[in-house]
Amino acid sequence: MPDLLAHALIAYSLATIISWRYDWLSPAYVTVAMAGAFVPDLTKVRLIIASGQVESLVGLPFSWSALHTAGGALVALLVGVTFAAPSERRRVFGLLTLGASSHLLADALLLSPSGRSYAILWPLTQYHPPSPGLYLSTQPGPAVFAALSAIVVCVATRYRSR
Repeated sequence: MPDLLAHALIAYSLATIISWRYDWLSPAYVTVAMAGAFVPDLTKVRLIIASGQVESLVGLPFSWSALHTAGGALVALLVGVTFAAPSERRRVFGLLTLGASSHLLADALLLSPSGRSYAILWPLTQYHPPSPGLYLSTQPGPAVFAALSAIVVCVATRYRSR
């Protein structure tokens, strides 16, 4: 759980900092960016519905793991944008992309036994870039750092509004 919280807080911090420059980026839009940070972890649906079940249902090769890549997240974001009002789609897409991108980049820094990250740019390439291996997703440190960063950004935002 610290992993999911950290992703939400990172997206909050980034979107809030961007809101300092753009007046249209209200707290509701910041929430959209935070929702985008959850998109790559839609792969957790496999805990409820196995990839093999979907594969037998549709009759095509299927894996939930694709959602945790740039290509899979892009498809999910494009589906999500269709639920926004046509006049808001461009902004919503940008903010969802910000959240999902921050998630993917944070996960690319995870410690892995192979020393390589996942195929973040799939389907463009199967290349697994080297990972600096900064932390494990189960460690509380990244969530604490993200929380402290979010607090600093929140306080700075309140100070700027005075």
